[in-house]
Formats: sequence, C-alpha cells, structure tokens
Amino acid sequence: MKKILIVFATVFTFLAACEKKDDAPVYLEVNANNISGTWMLVRWNGSALAEGTYVYLDIVRNGRTYTMYQNVDSFADVPHVVTGSYYLYTEPDKGTLIRGDYDYDSGEWKHRYIIRDLTQDSMVWIAEDDPEYVQSFSRISDLPFTNK
Repeated sequence: MKKILIVFATVFTFLAACEKKDDAPVYLEVNANNISGTWMLVRWNGSALAEGTYVYLDIVRNGRTYTMYQNVDSFADVPHVVTGSYYLYTEPDKGTLIRGDYDYDSGEWKHRYIIRDLTQDSMVWIAEDDPEYVQSFSRISDLPFTNK
C-alpha cells in the first residue's frame, strides 16, 4: 500500500510539473500560415477604436492576399472594402515584417510593419519607420457581415 501511495505521489508531482501555465502566452512563428485568418483591430496607437468604428482584416495564406473591411473613412453601416497582396520577409535585427500592395493601382502600404507577439488569438504590428504607430489585432471567428 505504501508503494502505491509513493507511485501515486510521484505521478501526481510529475503531472503537476508538466502542467501548462495558463498565464504564459504561447508565441507563434510569424509566417503566412499563422497569420492567416480573420482579425479585428482592437487598439491603434495605444487607444481603443472610437465606438462604432471598425477595421477587419481577412488574411489569406494561399496567394498571400488580404481583404480589409473598415468604416474609418466611410459610412458607419457601409464598410469600405480594400483588397491586395501582402509579403512577409525577415530582417535579422527586426524579425518578420509585412508589407503590402493595394489592388487597383493604389500603390503600396504607407508603412511596413514588424509583427510581434503573435499568438493564436492576437498580434501586434509596429510601423518599421515609426515605432509609435502600433496596431493590436484580435483573431475573430468570422466577419460580422453576411457578404463574406
């Protein structure tokens, strides 16, 4: 009986030591697979978006394309839809960056962004040329629009 209790205590101690800590985020490698999905902009330069304002980003791994739905410069109930392509590249001193082009001859994005703190549910983009320009995204399961 004593041996069973010792074995049980040993197994319990081992399982407790192996238990994952819920408070420690699991960071993912920044690549097209891990950033693909639907994201909602939740913070911009340290502040939450104004009530009723939204920016959704749908990133597609295959073909490296994106669709952005936003009402920052349109009517609140009618999203402005922007499409284009994105490119990931790595710089040794900065990590993985993303840059993009807009479709319809609209040119390149104004900034290139360093992607940081990528988890299954969130990521942060920091403008390479302006470290104060920070965007925080949360992953969402689907767009709130019916046209996706």
